[in-house]
Amino acid sequence: MINVYTDGASSGNPGVSGAGVYIKANGKIYEYSFPLKEMSNHEAEFHAVLKALEICQENFPDAILSFRSDSKLVVDAIEKDFTKNKTYLPLLEKIRGDSSKFPYFFIKWIPDKSNYADKLARKAIQMQ
Repeated sequence: MINVYTDGASSGNPGVSGAGVYIKANGKIYEYSFPLKEMSNHEAEFHAVLKALEICQENFPDAILSFRSDSKLVVDAIEKDFTKNKTYLPLLEKIRGDSSKFPYFFIKWIPDKSNYADKLARKAIQMQ
């Protein structure tokens, strides 16, 4: 099982944003920071999940994925497979498609202080 922590951050809301991805796999740690364009914090959270799925597809294509995020909005949207928000809907649909390529995909909410990806998302903003 691959443990994946994702986080999105924005400097302003909307503002310059970043995504952080922290992966624990096969006894190793992988850390990624992705600068994003100007968007809301919630959009950045969705993009962080998408970036993590891309990384997993490239590096762990047949793995069981256990995602963790401190965004209740994102976790709830993915678990319920539903959002009314027209901005988030295409992102949710892409997550649905990308996650379906794996044998199992789980996501659960964690508190901010437990999210290893937080500093990586902030770093991505500073990279811009």
